[in-house]
Amino acid sequence: MIAAGAMPAGAGDAGEPIDDRELLVRVQGGDIGAFDALVQRYLPRARVLANRLMQDPDDADDLVQDAFLRALDRIATFDVGRAFGPWFTRLVINTGIDQRRRQSVRRTESHDPETFAGKSSPHRDAERAELRQSLDKALQELPDRQRLVVSLFEIDGHSTEEVASMLSVSQVTVRWHLHQARRTLREALKGWME
Repeated sequence: MIAAGAMPAGAGDAGEPIDDRELLVRVQGGDIGAFDALVQRYLPRARVLANRLMQDPDDADDLVQDAFLRALDRIATFDVGRAFGPWFTRLVINTGIDQRRRQSVRRTESHDPETFAGKSSPHRDAERAELRQSLDKALQELPDRQRLVVSLFEIDGHSTEEVASMLSVSQVTVRWHLHQARRTLREALKGWME
């Protein structure tokens, strides 16, 4: 709760949002409220990215928490002249890749109770489930880097320039991974396209 007359950590004197740079300076000075404001600002984006990387909601939540903890551990040495967003996005991606490597047991797919709501025909539901399963399998068979590039570009809607910045590679490399992934996916799903 904010005391009367006090401003939230993410707001300036006139109530307008504080930019990331000022929040970072305040965090480096020990202002935990400023870090909370950064978390609130970047939490939605981190959740979307974590869900794309981990494909399990519980693992995605763990990833987001770990990424923010790593950011807090490293914030004292962060150059406030740099943009926080791309740095944090890269941190989420790298943490997610590390977590996926450590996972040794494949998890079974959970069933969504709404799938059985009877809103469409059982035949159509079965066909959609098969297509989804084929697509998921095809995506899982892509190399990690290609799967990540496809997710960031095709699903999350980032530009090749943004993806290149997030992954610390050139745009040419991003386009090459997209080309290779699309070719592999077309081949894996050609029965569905016919």
